[in-house]
Amino acid sequence: MLLYHLKKFLYLVVLFGFSPVHAGSYYDFFEAIQQDNAAQVTRLLQRGFDPNTVDPAGIPGLLLAVKLDSLKVAEALIRWPQTNAEVRNAAGESPLMLAALAGNERLCRMLIEKNADVNKPGWTPLHYAATKGHLAVMTMLLGEYAYIDAASPNGSTPLMMAAHYGTPQAVKLLLEAGADPMLKNDLGLNALDFAHKANREESAQIISAFVRASHSRGTW
Repeated sequence: MLLYHLKKFLYLVVLFGFSPVHAGSYYDFFEAIQQDNAAQVTRLLQRGFDPNTVDPAGIPGLLLAVKLDSLKVAEALIRWPQTNAEVRNAAGESPLMLAALAGNERLCRMLIEKNADVNKPGWTPLHYAATKGHLAVMTMLLGEYAYIDAASPNGSTPLMMAAHYGTPQAVKLLLEAGADPMLKNDLGLNALDFAHKANREESAQIISAFVRASHSRGTW
């Protein structure tokens, strides 16, 4: 255990230019995030600490704050002029994606106002909001011109996520906003298939009714 902490300390010393003072600030910064201590984070930033610093796992402070639901720290970091709202973790997730997954409408709005990318390539904030059926966040993202049929790396759309993991209300919102229920992902599955695979019968009925209403008799 002692060897582990020594190695970690040496890593920090190297990372911060052989400065034990900076290494101490590093520990203070991430401890403050864990404790949702916005005052301590702000003091460190005022002393020149980089708000975009990553932890030993490579996770930027803002992303970690959103992930840990340390909302006071997250808001303090978003307000700080030098904070990059478009940081990513190893999975390519952005702060806006995690805020959308949590259904935090206020945080999503703050991030969008700080130029967070609503339409990042691959998995998008709308995919994440649809997965949990967060209607207010979905409506906000669509109002910010989120691409409704955005394709994930495997070709899945927000509607597919809503059909499999979300709620019937989320499915209905996306369909009424123009989502295409006939699109297929890389496995050849459409939104109706996603609903059936998850035994989401109400969502399946909504999708089926929508398709029947939008096609001429005999094509469904």
